Amino acid sequence: INTFYSNKEIFLRELISNSSDALDKIRYEALTDPSKLEAQKDLKIQIIPNKDQKTLTIIDTGVGMTKADLINNLGTIAKSGTKGFMEALSSGADISMIGQFGVGFYSA
Repeated sequence: INTFYSNKEIFLRELISNSSDALDKIRYEALTDPSKLEAQKDLKIQIIPNKDQKTLTIIDTGVGMTKADLINNLGTIAKSGTKGFMEALSSGADISMIGQFGVGFYSA
């Protein structure tokens, strides 16, 4: 979290944005294959706080990245936007602009 995100609200926004992308992906896939939504028709993002453990759990009903997506996209500076973000940041850009560069977290 501290590598790119000094502002925890931005970090949370990015995780929720990733969940939203996962929902968009399953909606898109369901256009050509309606069976994709048969098992889970209720598309949602849940944010579950746990005060005792000081955690937030984010759960979505979308679909994540395939193995091919992971191979093609993770860790590739040119595709992820990390290089552009770091250049903008070193030029004085505000850290809150991170979402505009495609820099985020991917989870399963």
